[in-house]
Amino acid sequence: MFSKLVCGTLLFFSAVGFAQKSKAINTVLMGGKEVHTYAKLPALNKPAPKFTLTDVNMNDQTLDSFKGRYVILNIFPSVDTGVCSASVHHFNEEAGNLPNTVVLCISKDLPFAQKRFCGAEGIKNVIMLSDFRSDFGWNYGVELVDSPMKGLLSRAVVVIDPSGNIIYEEQVPDISQEPNYEAAIAAVK
Repeated sequence: MFSKLVCGTLLFFSAVGFAQKSKAINTVLMGGKEVHTYAKLPALNKPAPKFTLTDVNMNDQTLDSFKGRYVILNIFPSVDTGVCSASVHHFNEEAGNLPNTVVLCISKDLPFAQKRFCGAEGIKNVIMLSDFRSDFGWNYGVELVDSPMKGLLSRAVVVIDPSGNIIYEEQVPDISQEPNYEAAIAAVK
């Protein structure tokens, strides 16, 4: 009986490992050096993967919470870096002028840090969401799997239309660079 349990457990973990390795790892740069994400971004013109993330008040927010609107996912490693902060500020300025659109700024930062950042920086037009206790990074293929930033999210932008399909995506080629704001915003106009 014990040997069947051990064999079953080993088989299960082998299958899980194979399933995780069977996804196509994606290469991006960090300051010119190669790093890897779990996978590529989800495909265009397909339904966006569902998610549950945590807002600055520790409440769960799901993709379904924003159904019927354009959703811009501004994904980045941490609000405590210059480029990430700049992307939040840029989308915060644009969000007020985008009808029927919500901008979700997503990182692994704790909700407390996101709330502190928004208060200190006057961020009011975007919604900060944390991936600190979900599988968003894996489902969207943006979690870094190596480098000193392993476990954080790469820099990417995904735009979802009101029916829930992905209409634009950008995996920023070098994490140290800002995304193409104009292309993301053009997707919702």
